[in-house]
Amino acid sequence: MIFDISPTVDENIAVWPGDVQFQRQWQCRIAEGSNMDLSALTSTVHVGAHGDAPSHFHRDGASIEQLDLEPYMGPCRVIAVEPPIGGLIRLEEIARQLEGNCPERLLFKTQSFPNPQIFNEDFVAFDPDLLDALGQRGVRLVGIDTPSVDPFSSKDLPAHQMLYKHDIRNLEGLVLSDVEAGDYELIALPLKLKGFDASPVRAVLRAF
Repeated sequence: MIFDISPTVDENIAVWPGDVQFQRQWQCRIAEGSNMDLSALTSTVHVGAHGDAPSHFHRDGASIEQLDLEPYMGPCRVIAVEPPIGGLIRLEEIARQLEGNCPERLLFKTQSFPNPQIFNEDFVAFDPDLLDALGQRGVRLVGIDTPSVDPFSSKDLPAHQMLYKHDIRNLEGLVLSDVEAGDYELIALPLKLKGFDASPVRAVLRAF
């Protein structure tokens, strides 16, 4: 069974305030007498479900097409958490869900950004100390159902910087509301966009 954990991307999807909104431009349409539909799009690359490149938050970071694809596919665990609104996910809150043969890919279900079409600023993010601990455990990718691994008001982006320290990949903007906590196979490949700081992904989970 496959679970699609990507939001639908159209003109109504919320993007980070001040970023480039998704727009579609039609070149020709069958409905208007053409022999084909042909369209183009304008958008931030941080739209919907997406992965950041290290170049997004570190001056020495690699761009998205330079990254190894292996972290973006393989065994993963969905972890359900309930921090307070606007709070941080901390290690002590999830330690029990890391027991056993824990995969190298972890997705966090916070349900703190419930509507992809409405941007709320009080979403849950990561405590950088948690990411430090996960990096020491060998975790290679973390994902979250919010627009960022850092809080909305953050300027120095400590969680992003901890990802860089441990060479951990991230996925943001996932939709995990219909997925139970547990183990799955993740497939969420970024596009090969030369020099870009992120890429949209079509993220799916496959039940074992």
